[in-house]
Parts: sequence; structure tokens; C-alpha cells
Amino acid sequence: MSSPPRKSLDDVSSGKTVYSQDHIDPLPPESQAGNFPYTRGPYPGMYTKKPWTIRQYAGYSTAEESNAFYLRNLKEGQTGLSVAFDLPTHRGYDSDHPRVIGDVGKAGVAIDSVEDMNILFRNIPLDTMSVSMTMNGCVLPIMAGYIVAAEEQGVTPSQLSGTIQNDILKEFMVRNTYIYPPQPSMRITTDIIAFATQHMPRFNPISISGYHMQEAGATVSQELAYTLADGIEYVRHAQNRGLNVDDFAPRLSFFFAIGMNFFHEIAKLRAARTLWAELMKEKFNPKNPKSYLLRTHCQTSGVSLTQQSPHTNIIRTTVEALAAVLGGTQSLHTNGFDEAVALPSDFSADIARNTQLVLRDETSVTAVEDPLGGSFYIEHLTQKLCQDAREIINEIERMGGMTKAVEAGIPKLKIEESSAKRQARIDKGIDTIVGVNAYVQDKNEENFHIRNIDNTAVREAQIKRLKNIRETRNNETVKETLSQLENAARSEDKNLLEFTIPAVRARASIGEISDCLETVFKRFSANVRSISGIYGAALKDDKELETFKKQLRSFAEKEGRQPKIMVAKLGQDGHDRGAKVIASSFADLGFDVDIGPLFQTPQEAAQQAIDSDVHVIGISSQAAGHTTLIPELIRELHAQNAHDILVVCGGIIPKKDHQFLKEKGVAAIFGPGTPILNAAKIVLNTLENHLIYSPYSKPQDS
Repeated sequence: MSSPPRKSLDDVSSGKTVYSQDHIDPLPPESQAGNFPYTRGPYPGMYTKKPWTIRQYAGYSTAEESNAFYLRNLKEGQTGLSVAFDLPTHRGYDSDHPRVIGDVGKAGVAIDSVEDMNILFRNIPLDTMSVSMTMNGCVLPIMAGYIVAAEEQGVTPSQLSGTIQNDILKEFMVRNTYIYPPQPSMRITTDIIAFATQHMPRFNPISISGYHMQEAGATVSQELAYTLADGIEYVRHAQNRGLNVDDFAPRLSFFFAIGMNFFHEIAKLRAARTLWAELMKEKFNPKNPKSYLLRTHCQTSGVSLTQQSPHTNIIRTTVEALAAVLGGTQSLHTNGFDEAVALPSDFSADIARNTQLVLRDETSVTAVEDPLGGSFYIEHLTQKLCQDAREIINEIERMGGMTKAVEAGIPKLKIEESSAKRQARIDKGIDTIVGVNAYVQDKNEENFHIRNIDNTAVREAQIKRLKNIRETRNNETVKETLSQLENAARSEDKNLLEFTIPAVRARASIGEISDCLETVFKRFSANVRSISGIYGAALKDDKELETFKKQLRSFAEKEGRQPKIMVAKLGQDGHDRGAKVIASSFADLGFDVDIGPLFQTPQEAAQQAIDSDVHVIGISSQAAGHTTLIPELIRELHAQNAHDILVVCGGIIPKKDHQFLKEKGVAAIFGPGTPILNAAKIVLNTLENHLIYSPYSKPQDS
């Protein structure tokens, strides 16, 4: 059989025509985009007919500021909304709660009630605009707030389109913005799937997320396997609620990270589509072809970004974005180059968005359905990833499914092991990171505008609005709707979203709704566990390590014990990859290590450190709360006459904040990319000098 005539690239570039698989070589139906098992793409034609959605994830302190950003970006080429909420909202706290003083508005938009949601979507027509919301633990009042805000625009639930993340299993594995224990949390997830199935035919009620797994250190195979295993679990739970698989499966969506392993990331998306279609057929045998489709949003990696030479991150994000496109993503977020330094600025967000516009409109990547399909290497990687992921999924299935595996903590520990191995490879120079462990330039490139959130001003504004709402609403109606919600929570056959909507409509706050459910379900607190031996084994023959261990032994002989460090997370930031890697690695290096529980207040962390008689507290910060929470910790130590405890910190801390923190009493600050052995040396040297000279001065008042 002769091949159809091939079109010239000149024709493609001019926009006159596009390549399709038929223009190159005839393919069997099962190998074509839009046909089972969808390896080449979920839709015939793919980008030749419709490009991916440019959906930039953003939320800035207040609903007003976020709304202005959305309107500006939509005008400049963005094609869908993606809402980032602040940490108190994720964790079900109102902005006036004493546990969230340092977190309000810091890492996303603060939402306390439907009034904030109305402002967030002001002048944005919700009947035509697709909206993605990253929310899991506090998903009930946020989903209800979106529905009521639309209702007050005159838009019905059936008209709404978009996605709510609603993926609670991933939270227990890596992200940690859970509120309730796994079993009631799974009920909430399933209730939202059931409600959307009945009332919201254009809306995706769950986005099954592997993104945070890779960000926490998972390998490509682990991210793929655990994400699909989560999907299987959600389908089973929905079926157990009496839902027909064909009624909800076509609205399931996925969310993957795209890192720097270029060809593996392309193959991962192809393997994900293939494996999901095969698993759905084997386990559930849907009748509707759309039930087999894996449609995915992707986001470029945050953990691949470096504080050193941050402008180099533009290159990294471009490469990752291209991998997502060549893999066939349905929508994409590209990170700002400054996100290893601080929250993204408008300037970096513009570059990130324009990266997608250039790829879409200047490169002809939309002229081909699956441009790397047929490559011997891509096809090999796709098959290999399918095989590796199946082995992991089978292991999860033998445990009784993902809920059981998550309750046992197995995926979390596996990911932490991978993270420690990865860090050891970087520290040894096996994995090259330009500007970090290779081609390092001795200069400071942090000469650009850094976004700064006035946390106090945001919190005061939110509290003022909350106070006004509570004074003007019908509090008897609020009390009645919350009572009905609590009763529904005690009954397994009630849909909790149906009872949350009236409470939101009555102007109940997210904190009041979360407290109501907490009365029944209780607030979940994870057991603190850490791995050991991974980092130490990787550096066992390192000469610098041997020298360092001699110094440790000398310290122990002088002091009568090993140097003791407590690794802590303050506030509502659940990103604990850095804290866990530091804790396990410092233990391997010879430190006596305590780990604080997640979500500690400065007062709680100080008390644990005093009770444990530690030499050093190491604070891991990811969510921009360091200027509020760390000085408060130091003040608390001094209030309890614990001047001898050193405080060090690391994470995403802009250099402009270093002097401020040092003036408050921080002894050392470590940015992203600091080799762990180097950090350990600095901590030990600082501790030894501190014990000799006791230079700790009383911190200034804020």
C-alpha cells in the first residue's frame, strides 16, 4: 500500500494545512489518536483541531487582587481560570482563627465565605468560563461557595464547567492539607462526585493528582502508578454509592507534574492514557467509550526550579512545557521563574503564560497529533512505564486498595525514600543541576522584583469582612443549616454537599462549616514517621563525611551527647518534603533528630524543643510565613528562658529577608539547593561557637 502524499512543512508553518497520522503512514485503528487505548491521545486530531487550554494557577492574598489578576490574564491570552487558595482556607480555618496568624493570604487567596467567592468571580461569566479549583480538605464549603456564587450570578449548576481537585488520598500521601481522617474524607469526595454526576454534567468533580507526588520526590513510575491507583479507588467508592460507572467516569480528570526528565515525561502521559484505559476495561468494563479516556492537566515542576541563577528557570519551564505538549496534555500551567525565591510576581507570571503562547502559536507543535509517536525510544519508554506502574498498582491492590495503603503509610514512605535517594545523587554530583552542583557562578541574580504579601493587612481586611457578615446575616438560619449539616454527617445516606449549599447560602463561614463536620468526623493528625539509612548509604565512601563524623564524635565527647536538632514546620504549610529529607539525612549523618508534627504554632514548637532538650530548631519554610512565624518562635523561646536553643531555617526564603531574620535571632539560613552535608557542617560549627561564646542576643520587637 502506498502512503498518502506528505504535506510540506512550509504548508504547516503557514497555517494552510496540518499533518495528521494519515499524512505520514497508515496506522491500525488501535494506534490512532482517539481510539482505545488512547496512547496517541484521547481525541482524534488532538491539537490540530483544538490546542490545550492555557490555565495559569493563581491566587493572590485577597479576592479583589486575584480577580484583577484573572481579568488581566484573560484579556492577555489565558483561556481558563485556576484558583489557588491560601493555607487557612485549605485547612478549614477562618482568617480570624488564632492558628493561622502567619498564613492568611500568603500562598493563595483567602476565602472565608461566599462573599469572598462573589468578589473572586466578579465580572467573570461562570456560565461560559471554565474554572479549576485546587481544593481538597475544605472541598465542601468551597464547592458550595462556587455553586452559590454562580447562582447569585443567575447561573445554574448544570451550566458550570471546570474542575475541582477533590483528591484527598494524595493529601494523606504528600501534600497534607487534609482536615478529617481518611474514611470520612473519602465519603466527602464521593458525595461531590455523586452531586456533580446528577446536577453538573459539564463539570469534572475530581482531578486525580500525581503532581504533588513528584514534587515530594516520587519517581516517574511511582507518580504514574499511585495516581492511577487513586483513580481506581475513587471509581470503586463511587460504584459502592450506587453510581453507574458510565454516569461519572467520563468526567474524571487527572493532574500530572512535568519535570526535567524530558522523554520520560512525554512517555508518562502516553503510558497514563494507555494504562488507565486498560485498567478501566479490566476492572469496570464501561459501555461508554468516554469512560476510558484519561484527560489531564499538567503543571511544570516547582522543585526543579533553583534559587541560584533563577533566570535559568525560564529555560527549565520551557523544556517541561514542551514535554507536556508533546505528551498530549489537555491543559497546562507554567511556573514563574522566581518561585524558588518567593511567590510569583506579575512579571514572572507574564513570562510563564507567554511561554505557552509561543509554543502554541510560533512552533507548529499544534500541527501534529502525536509527533513523537513511533519513535523507538518513546515507544519503549511508554511500554516500560506501563509495566513498572502495573507492578506497583498490583502491590497496592494486594493491600486492599489505596485507602488501606494510605492508612498504612506505605506510599508516603516509598516516596520519601525516593526523595532521599534523589537528594543524595544531587549532593554527590551524579545528577547535574546547572548553577547548583555544576557550572556554579559566584554572583547574586536576585535582582528582580519579589512579590511581598502584607499578611497583617490581608488578615485584618478578612476579619473585618467576617465581622460584617456575622452582624448582618440571619444567625438563626445559619444555626439551623449547620445543625442539619451535622445531622447529615451522622447519617451515611445523606449527600453532604446538598446540606452544605444552604449553609453557604445563609452566609455560614468555611470555618463554621468545617467545625460543624469536625464535631462528627474529628480533625486528623498524622503519625510522624521518617526513613533512615538512604542518604547515609549513598555517601558512605565520602571522605568529607568521614571528616564530619570525626567532628561529631568530638562534640559528643565534650558535651556528653550527640548534637540534637528538632526539625519543625510552622503554621498550616503541609509541604514536608524538605523537612523529611533534612530529618532523615541529619540522622544518617549522626545528629540526634526530633521531628515536630505538622501545623505547629510557634508556641507549640518552642515547648516541644524545650521539653526535648534540643540544641537546635531547624525550621523548614515553603509558604512565605517565615517573617511572621519564625520571629514569634524566637520570642517564645526567650520568654521561657531558652536562650541556649539555636534557630536555623531553610526553604523558599528570599535573600532580602535574610538580614531581617538574622536580626530577629536566626543563626543560619539555607536556600534551596544547599547540599545537606554542607548545611550539617554549618549547623555543627555554629552550635560549637554558640556553646563557647554564647552570642545569642535578645531579638528585637516586631
